[in-house]
Amino acid sequence: MAVAPGGTSVLAEEARSPQPEAYTSVPSSDSRTNRLSFCTKLCYGIGGVPNQVASSATAFYLQLFLLDVAQIPAAQASLVLFGGKVSGAAADPVAGFFINRSRRTGSGRLMPWVLGCTPFIALAYFFLWFLPPFTSLRGLWYMAFYCLFQALATFFQVPYTALTMLLTPSSRERDSATAYRMTMEMVGTLMGATVHGLIVSRAHGPHGCEEATLPGSGGVSPDAMRLYSIAAAVVAMTYPVCISLLYLGVKERPEPFTSTSGQGLSFLVGLGLIVRHPPYLKLVTSFLFISAAVQVEQSYLVLFCTHATRLHDHVEKLVLTILVSAVLSTPVWEWILQRFGKKTSAFGICVMVPFTILLAAVPTAPVAYVVAFVSGVSIAVSMLLPWSMLPDVVDDFQLQHQHGPGLETIFYSSYVFFTKLSGAGALGISTLSLEFAGYKAGACEQAEKVVVTLKVLIGAVPTVMILIGLCILLVSPSLKVPSQNLSRKPSLRRRTSYSLA
Repeated sequence: MAVAPGGTSVLAEEARSPQPEAYTSVPSSDSRTNRLSFCTKLCYGIGGVPNQVASSATAFYLQLFLLDVAQIPAAQASLVLFGGKVSGAAADPVAGFFINRSRRTGSGRLMPWVLGCTPFIALAYFFLWFLPPFTSLRGLWYMAFYCLFQALATFFQVPYTALTMLLTPSSRERDSATAYRMTMEMVGTLMGATVHGLIVSRAHGPHGCEEATLPGSGGVSPDAMRLYSIAAAVVAMTYPVCISLLYLGVKERPEPFTSTSGQGLSFLVGLGLIVRHPPYLKLVTSFLFISAAVQVEQSYLVLFCTHATRLHDHVEKLVLTILVSAVLSTPVWEWILQRFGKKTSAFGICVMVPFTILLAAVPTAPVAYVVAFVSGVSIAVSMLLPWSMLPDVVDDFQLQHQHGPGLETIFYSSYVFFTKLSGAGALGISTLSLEFAGYKAGACEQAEKVVVTLKVLIGAVPTVMILIGLCILLVSPSLKVPSQNLSRKPSLRRRTSYSLA
C-alpha cells in the first residue's frame, strides 16, 4: 500500500479529501433501484399540465375578456394585468423562502405544497372568468382574483419543479423525468389556447357586428358569459385531475444531497453579490426587453385581429399556429444552439421583427399565418436561450466567488422575478395606452386612433424592445465556461432542474 509523506497512507488521504460524489448519498446513483418507471415519469409530467393550460389561456384571451365581456375600462384592465404580474413576481422569493424552511411530512416536503394549492388555484382561476352581478367594482374583483391566481400558481410551480431532485438520485433518470415534464407542459400550452379558444369562439360576433348581439354590447354574443364560464370550468378541472395522478403515481424520496462545500449565503447577501456581477446584469437586462416584447406580442394579437383587421374568424387558428410552431421548433433550436453557439442562436429572436411590421402594414390572412408561424419560431428561441445561458453565468460567478451552495436558486428566482416585473410594466403601460386612444369596451367598431395604437403595439413596440435586448446581449463578451468535472455535476443538475420552471 502506498504511503504519503509523513507516514500517512494515500488511501487515508483520499478518504479525507472531498470526493467528486460528495453530494450523493448513494454510491451507484444509476442502479436499477433508482430507475423511474414509465408510469412515474408520465404522472410527474402530467402534474405540470394544469399551470400551462391556465397560463396559455390567460396570456391570449384574458385581455379580450376584460375589455369586451366584463367591459371594464382599459385603465382598470391595465391595473389588473399589472397587479397580477407583480403578484406572481413577488411570490417567487416568498415561495422559495417558506418552502425551503418547511418540514418533511408523511407525503414528503414538497408534495403537500402542491396538494394544498390545488383546490384554491382552481377556484381562483374559475372566478377570474366569472362575471359578478355588480358593475362598479368589477375591476377590483378581477384584480383580486388575478393576483390570487398568479401568487398561487407560483406557490404551486416552485415545489412542483423542485420535486425533480427528490424523485431519484440518478441524474440520468432526473433528466428523463424533466423531458417528460417539458413535453407534457408543451401539450398543456397547446391545450390551453386551443380548448379555451374553441369554446369561446362563438362569444364574439364577427368584425363589423353583422350578427345579432347583446344590445349595447358590441360584438359580444348573448351567451358569452356562459361560454367563458364553461371554458373556465374545463381548465379549472385539470388541476384536481392532473394533481391526483401526480400524487398517485409519484412518491417523493428523502433529499439525496448533503452539501459539504460550506455554508451558503443568505438570500439578500447572495442577491447583493449577484446583481453586481456584470454578465448576469447584461443577461437579465437584455431579456427584460425580449421577454416583455414576447408578452406584448402574445397579449395583443387577439385584440389586433378582432378590432384592427378582419381576421376575427382566424384568431383560434393563428394562436394554434404560433404554439405548434414554437413546440416543433424547440428541438431544432436546441440543435442550433449546440452546433453554432448561443450568441448565434440569439439572432433567431429578431426573425419575427420584419414580419410583425408587415402584419401591421398588410393585415391579410396569408400574411397573418406566416407571421404566426415565424413568431412561434422566435418565441421558442427566446424562451430556450436564457435558461441555456444562465448556467454559464453561474459558473463564471462561482469561478470568481467561492461560496457555498444555494446561489443557483438565487440566480434563477431573481431572474424570474425581474422578467415577470418587466412583463407587468410592459403590459400595464401598453394597455393604458388604449385608454388614452379612446378604446370603448365592447364597442362594435373602434376609433381610428385605437386601430393605429393596436398596430403600433403589435409591430413597433415589440420590434424596438427586441432590438434593444439583442444589442445588449450581443455586445457582452463570451463567458469562459469551466470544464464540468464530476465534482460539479450535482450543482449543474440542480440548476438544470430549477431553470425549467
